[in-house]
Amino acid sequence: MLNPSFGKNFVRSARWAARSRGRVQRHPDYLAITAAVLENEGHEVKLLDAAALNIEFDETKELSKKFKPELSIVHTTTPSIYSDVKHAEMLKDLGSTTVLIGQHASALTTETMLMSKKIDYIARGEYDYTLRDIANEKDSASILGITYRDENEIITNEDRPLIENLDDLPFPAWHQIDVHDYFDAGKLYPFITLISGRGCPNNCSFCVLPQVFYGKKYRLRSAKKVVDEIEYDLELFPDLKEIMFEDDTLTANRKRTREICSEIINRGLNKKISWSGNARADLDDLELMKLMKKSGCRMLVTGFEFGDQEILNNVKKKLKLEQMKNFGRLTKNAGIKVHGCFMIGGPGETKETAMRTIKLASEIKPDTLQFSGLTPYPGTEFYNWCKENGHIIAKDWTDWVDAGEQSTVVSYPNLSKEDIINLVNKGLYENFYFRPSVWLHHLLTIKGFDDFKRKAIGAKSLVGYWWGKKMKKGNF
Repeated sequence: MLNPSFGKNFVRSARWAARSRGRVQRHPDYLAITAAVLENEGHEVKLLDAAALNIEFDETKELSKKFKPELSIVHTTTPSIYSDVKHAEMLKDLGSTTVLIGQHASALTTETMLMSKKIDYIARGEYDYTLRDIANEKDSASILGITYRDENEIITNEDRPLIENLDDLPFPAWHQIDVHDYFDAGKLYPFITLISGRGCPNNCSFCVLPQVFYGKKYRLRSAKKVVDEIEYDLELFPDLKEIMFEDDTLTANRKRTREICSEIINRGLNKKISWSGNARADLDDLELMKLMKKSGCRMLVTGFEFGDQEILNNVKKKLKLEQMKNFGRLTKNAGIKVHGCFMIGGPGETKETAMRTIKLASEIKPDTLQFSGLTPYPGTEFYNWCKENGHIIAKDWTDWVDAGEQSTVVSYPNLSKEDIINLVNKGLYENFYFRPSVWLHHLLTIKGFDDFKRKAIGAKSLVGYWWGKKMKKGNF
């Protein structure tokens, strides 16, 4: 199972595949779960996270020669797709059956198959049991969720139904990785991700994973299973400092969130490890927030996205500005930190509406934040809208990144690509990270040497990104 490298610090497991400004590296959680599924079927499995290890093509080839895989599974993303196909071709030349997975191959399946005759299969969408069936050499015609090659014909089978009982899945095969190879300045180090549920009940037009991978129904694991996995993680990695719940919206089902928090407290795990999670800004339950805090919740990652109500409506966010501000007040009351996610470049965006987003970030005052240009990914409603209206200016998929970092690929009549870049940097630096009060806040909240080191690495990466862009004429 290969998570290929695509330049130094390229992150494949994030929602937006790119090299992050903070030089984050995320765990291959879905690959690790499927690796465990295959191990339970009796297969010898090698999970090579070349992205985290910064192992380039030639070294990947040499390692593959040593392992001699009969079946090779290659993860794909939009900006790296040409490189991903090259890796698949290399593995095919070594005698392996090749399978592509991931958001890009799932969204543009036929187009991806046509890129090379050395691609044998694409496992579309949620692939845990699809890959099990391929590995077990089940007849291709009977495997749901695959597109495959039969001589010169490309055949697409029916979609595989989503897994309803996620408790049936094994814990991730984390023994295949070293947790210390992964870093996020916003998380305590070392940390690991945990998926307590799949799917998102919301309808944001730009979010790729619910639209091409795991659907819009939020399927839940039981609280017991979730907390069992926390204990499993701590047994594997005794120095683990934080769990990051990678569900799109952990708090979408408040009853289950309470159950997880209570189970953590009852087992005394809140005294051993902290946790973070993704939350939606319509969470207005202070009592629940206080329970989350008691159970070890340190930070919530929240997509505020836009500070203009019309733009929020245009992307089907279904949030009100006052809900966002109230969320900011309640989290401060509960003592939970917030990492705010903001974007520039939604449908109908102008410089004036973008400045409202920057102003909103100032009003909410999250502990940390990110600003990004809204990127259209294949398979999303937003991508289709941009393509139909001629707003995509990219020439090919490599334009989705610039030197590995997320690139702006849209331009509007009232907001150019250059405008979006400048406004993103204004919101990120001038309005936040370069303000003395923000630096003072982070200095005053340092807890020990490890925390200092984590924040210092993050600050160095962020400033390094800014300086590199400043030195490139015309980009800043």
